[in-house]
Amino acid sequence: MSQFSVRDDEVDIVIAAIEPDLTSFLEEWRAVFSRFHLIIIKDPDLKEELKIPGGFDYDTYTKADIQRITGPSNAVTFSGYSCRYFGYLLSKKKYIISLDGDCIPAKDNKGIQVDAIAQHINNLATPATPFFFNTLYDPFCKGADFVRGYPFSLRSGVLCALSCGLWLNLADLDAPTQALKPELRNTRYVDAVLTVPVRTMMPLSGINIAFDRELVGPALLPSFRLAKEGKFRWETVEDIWTGMCVKVVWDHLGYGVKTGLPYVWRKERGDAIESLKKEWEGVKLMEEVVPFFQSMRLTPAAKTAEDCVIEIAAAVKEQLGRIDPVFIRAADSMVEWVQLWKMVKTRT
Repeated sequence: MSQFSVRDDEVDIVIAAIEPDLTSFLEEWRAVFSRFHLIIIKDPDLKEELKIPGGFDYDTYTKADIQRITGPSNAVTFSGYSCRYFGYLLSKKKYIISLDGDCIPAKDNKGIQVDAIAQHINNLATPATPFFFNTLYDPFCKGADFVRGYPFSLRSGVLCALSCGLWLNLADLDAPTQALKPELRNTRYVDAVLTVPVRTMMPLSGINIAFDRELVGPALLPSFRLAKEGKFRWETVEDIWTGMCVKVVWDHLGYGVKTGLPYVWRKERGDAIESLKKEWEGVKLMEEVVPFFQSMRLTPAAKTAEDCVIEIAAAVKEQLGRIDPVFIRAADSMVEWVQLWKMVKTRT
């Protein structure tokens, strides 16, 4: 299985607009974004009009569009960063790249600006190797190959469904850690990509990701929300839940996920102490969630991403629902998301 080419018109860049003025963000990314189509989703709680500079090919969607297309949805919530999922729902492209508005292009160890879009596409366009770890990391990266002892029967790899990029400066810490180490910053640019091994759980952050929409389908989902969740990453556990859901799905269907390059530079924002008050319940619940997903095994009847999500939702309701009502709401939201996905794709 070798690398294949990806055309610019096969890619959508989805942007969650939780601040009204996108001028600075888009100007920082103009050199790479201008080649692609953008889907900009306005946070339904945002009152101000969006400010978008000229020279980009884009479509914007607002609260009115969300209500018109999703109908009387009550379990799935698209507020805050979750509005990006509405973009995933509407995209018709094979590949989706999503970057947060507080991120700008990073520079590598040589001081050269990173083309995050090109690196994400390269990750998706080359195989993943989840079934046997290669100690030279991604064997399909320039300057690497399979190490001695790597089984030849596994060297063709599998399709890569998701590319999880990293970021410099503000690390992806939870609120308790950030509150204890307010000065901690990520300054290490590690020039490496690796495949997350099969049966290994991982948290997901939607800050800097790309995925194959045709493979992933509705497995990336907005479902787990706490009552007090805010709009900053420290305050949300939704994409952590999503990361474990999709990892179970991809392990079952035989796809891979890569992490590492590309990096972006993440700006300062949020108050860790205030976020801790909102996130603490989620931190405690993760102690129940992780063992659940680690032991989760889907049945042979689950042959599509839709099937897998429905099976996981049923298990969530049965096994975790007795612990806390938030899990029952999450299960209902997962089912509704699959229904929305099918409805929208049938219309288009």
